[in-house]
Amino acid sequence: MENIRDFLALLDERGDLATVDAEVSAELEITEITQRTIRSNGPALLFKNVSGSEIPVVINMFGSHQRMAWALGVDDVQEIADRVTKILKIPQNPPNGIMDKLTTLGDLIGIAKSQPKLVTSAPCQEIISTHKDVDLNQLPILKCWPHDAGKFITLPLVISKDPTSGRRNVGTYRMQVYDQTTVGMHWQTHKVGAKHFREGERRKDDRLEVAVALGGDPVTIWTGSMPLPPDMDEFAVAGVIRQKPVRLVKCKTVDLEVPAEAEIIIEGYVVPGEYQTEGPFGDHTGFYSSADQYPVMHVTAITRRADAIYPATVVGRPPMEDFYMGKATERIMLPALKMIIPEIIDMNMPAEGIFHNLLIVSIRKEYPGHARKVMHALWGVGLLMLTKIIIVVDHDVDVQNTSEVAWKVSGNLNPETDVVFTEGPLDDLDYSSKLLKYGSKIGIDATSKSQSDGFLREWPEEIMMTKEIVDRVNQRWEEFNL
Repeated sequence: MENIRDFLALLDERGDLATVDAEVSAELEITEITQRTIRSNGPALLFKNVSGSEIPVVINMFGSHQRMAWALGVDDVQEIADRVTKILKIPQNPPNGIMDKLTTLGDLIGIAKSQPKLVTSAPCQEIISTHKDVDLNQLPILKCWPHDAGKFITLPLVISKDPTSGRRNVGTYRMQVYDQTTVGMHWQTHKVGAKHFREGERRKDDRLEVAVALGGDPVTIWTGSMPLPPDMDEFAVAGVIRQKPVRLVKCKTVDLEVPAEAEIIIEGYVVPGEYQTEGPFGDHTGFYSSADQYPVMHVTAITRRADAIYPATVVGRPPMEDFYMGKATERIMLPALKMIIPEIIDMNMPAEGIFHNLLIVSIRKEYPGHARKVMHALWGVGLLMLTKIIIVVDHDVDVQNTSEVAWKVSGNLNPETDVVFTEGPLDDLDYSSKLLKYGSKIGIDATSKSQSDGFLREWPEEIMMTKEIVDRVNQRWEEFNL
């Protein structure tokens, strides 16, 4: 799939797209329709008649596990995770036989061919508005919740470069519209975009150029939300997942490249040291995030397709569309996490934990303190440093089954010895800590214990039926008419 319209055609063919012809408002009404649709496991939505704009709005494209998989070009996200596992094993296990060598060579060539490709013309630049013609109000930007500070762009790919290294970053950061030519740039403290801005401040640069892509192929849109290492190019990663390169085109007023197949491009710059009040905003915590000071983007151009579609998402009380996007990230990033912490068997970031509040992980425990070692290792990996609660269970616990996890935690836990408190960075959106962006964390060791853990009693055996009886009942099940 090369763009949004290819994906929408696929969803329509599979009966997973609803087109709404009735006139709707981008202020609150689309949010209410969307959240009802998400909570009833409904389809993606294409609003063709949005008040005050000629541009239709598409939303909830990723709002189910199945649509998320289709967006990535597979029927099950695990297929991508398996591919990542295979790629990660290339340097670890040098090939021996000729067939192994050819397979490895093919994988490496496939990665090389997935690098972004620069083109000279693109659909996203069919209509070009610059200078006095720039007007963000022509776009059907949503006001999502009643106490939001205004309209917010909610599904952008924000592209910037490190002022020193020139390394590109692509991230999904909400943007509050202030007027027709300025927006707030919600670069949270721990994100790479914020690091670029701070580096610009340190260097005393006059400006930091920014481009915002709305739309593109679904893999590229999703990749912007992935917590990749700072030196990893999101467009290249999208190419690996797509198994073909993302086509990029040079912007018209800034020195950045954007996806050629995007629907709308917003070009501009931020001024290091310039801040403006951004928020409040109804966030994925299910609560409003407070107003705070964030950088300001000055828009120098808006380019778009002649028949552009405006992509959006709505966050709020979980689960919402971002949960399904995050769950795909969890599955696909797991192989990389296992490379760093190999004792990990599986992990789960439940919808209720809104990504940074709760992480459940199963491990193959081998020695006393092993669970604590894993907790601290996780707090030291990238944005997992923001995790507030980590629960560690044994390898045979299904961490995707939260009922089973609750059973094991409540049964295995001795609060006096199995709880770890520490302090560290917290997400900008965490509202429970006494200090902004910093506070306490908890680790829970819910693994089984033995004498080596200092447990003086005999650990009980879990109730299990014998395999012989299970097999016998399976064979006779139809006899019982149950």
